[in-house]
Amino acid sequence: MATTLAEVLRHFGPDYVRRHALSTAQARAWRAIVSCRTPALGGQHLRCDGCGAEQWRWHSCRNRHCPQCQSRQRDAWRAQRLAELLDVPYCHLVFTLPHEINALAGVHARWVYDTLMQCSAATLTEFAANPRWLGGISAFTLVLHTWTQDLRRHLHVHALMACGALQFGPDGVGAWVRPSRSPNFLFPVHALSRVFREKFLQALQEALRAGALPRDPADTDGARRRRVLALRRHDWVVYAKTPLAGPAAVLDYLARYTHRTAVGNERLVAIEGGKVLLRVRADDTGGKRTCRLDGTQFIARLLQHVLPPGFKRIRHYGLLAPAAKTQRLAQARQLLAMPAANPQAREDAQAFMRRVAAIEIACCPRCRQGRWIALEQVAADRAALAAMPPTACRGPP
Repeated sequence: MATTLAEVLRHFGPDYVRRHALSTAQARAWRAIVSCRTPALGGQHLRCDGCGAEQWRWHSCRNRHCPQCQSRQRDAWRAQRLAELLDVPYCHLVFTLPHEINALAGVHARWVYDTLMQCSAATLTEFAANPRWLGGISAFTLVLHTWTQDLRRHLHVHALMACGALQFGPDGVGAWVRPSRSPNFLFPVHALSRVFREKFLQALQEALRAGALPRDPADTDGARRRRVLALRRHDWVVYAKTPLAGPAAVLDYLARYTHRTAVGNERLVAIEGGKVLLRVRADDTGGKRTCRLDGTQFIARLLQHVLPPGFKRIRHYGLLAPAAKTQRLAQARQLLAMPAANPQAREDAQAFMRRVAAIEIACCPRCRQGRWIALEQVAADRAALAAMPPTACRGPP
């Protein structure tokens, strides 16, 4: 029988928290997932005005690590991005850190994640500014992922980048430039890999000299030299996928990555004999297989993907950078002969989506004619939330 992430945490959680320390962020995410859509968060007692059926509708936690709370957030994010797409092909690139960095990420996650995203962005910005390739200001979005299908640590960034750039001449007049080799080719991935590697290693050396990584597992000069040698031994993986055409395809494609959690309830097969059965990808053709993880091992792997508090895992650069997005995007749209973005149309579309969602929620599924009427409101149970394990947060935040 299928299970949920909340059930896994309830089943194996007491034993895990007795033996392991949790950070504040991990404990907060744990409580949110376990309490999501339960009486602990409060809710509404509803009755259908047609057939008289009654039900309780409990509030959701809205935590970004909860697999039950991402669909609405993803749809809202997708609607907000609609006016930012350009009528050009888009390319999907993936920047991956070698696994030799995993130990450092375990104790300095914020620094590693920030540096990964900054170096990926700097690499793409540098190549876009190079006249050999584009010679202008690009438009791209980065999304951080930290996991494999079986929840091991695998640090990588997905980049979705417009195939083209906004270029300004000496007279300040703008022009839209397309890729020099072909409309669907941006940059050579081997060159991207080398530049990305050097930028990250330089940032690592500067951080070590500044004493910014006091808990670095490589705590001797010899260990650090061996790590650098291992990191230089091979090319770092930068992967480019087939370009996408059409704004709708681009948005649908990117939305798959933006609000994905480390594991969704649909991939949890069962709890069986002290183990969690997890459905994972078997091959590149879409095949699936089931792996078995000890309950405590599953939780340990899951918790390593809880992001530091306030960390922004979706970031926009170039034409999409918040500081100058309105002006630059308007110039790009004009140069591409695209109609100006219509704020009223966007608001109308979002209002329509809200109305449709409200109709679906308010309609009784039993008689399909009546509407739910709220009989009473129940506030969150603060005592239940406070008593919910893990009750204490230990270890570094």
